[in-house]
Amino acid sequence: MINKESQDSLKNFINLAKEELDKFSATITSESYEKAVEIILNAEKNGNRIHITGIGKPSHVAQYMASLLSSTGTPTYFLHGTEAVHGSCGQLVPGDVVICISNSGETAELKATVMAIKNNGCKIIAVTGNKDSWLAKQGDACLFAGVEQEGDVLNRAPRASILAEILVLQGLSVVLQTTRGLTPQEYVKWHPGGTLGQLRDNEK
Repeated sequence: MINKESQDSLKNFINLAKEELDKFSATITSESYEKAVEIILNAEKNGNRIHITGIGKPSHVAQYMASLLSSTGTPTYFLHGTEAVHGSCGQLVPGDVVICISNSGETAELKATVMAIKNNGCKIIAVTGNKDSWLAKQGDACLFAGVEQEGDVLNRAPRASILAEILVLQGLSVVLQTTRGLTPQEYVKWHPGGTLGQLRDNEK
């Protein structure tokens, strides 16, 4: 049985998450994506690839976004946040682009990874909740994904910040997909399984 305190905590989380996302979403504009999109398109034009990484909870965001971006026309490869400094940077070549996710922008492990990425001649797109962070300053472009409250009394466990990171990166996927002019036929070709792999009546 869920007690009254837990019920109140859940209600508080939902209200805070909605409030934080409402405030954050108001900061997202098409202009905020221009530099990141330019970097990605230029890299692809030169035959380079896109990668995405994060430490801890953001690493799971990175895996989801690698899948989403790939499925909507931007082939993207997940780069393991800590294994990168133990050989996984071998998947990078000069001119590649790496999207790096960190709420604080100060995570020690990610700093080491970012330096390794840069030493391999790649560009950085920072995704962070702190515009003045180390990561933001290292980025060739920066996508802000900031909230003030995570949604619980400790205000520590990543909750609302994860939602913000996902939202801003989903927005990037939408901008890239639209810029490319992704067609239903292309999408279906990449999704042969399930209901997503079928053309709808208005698409045939």
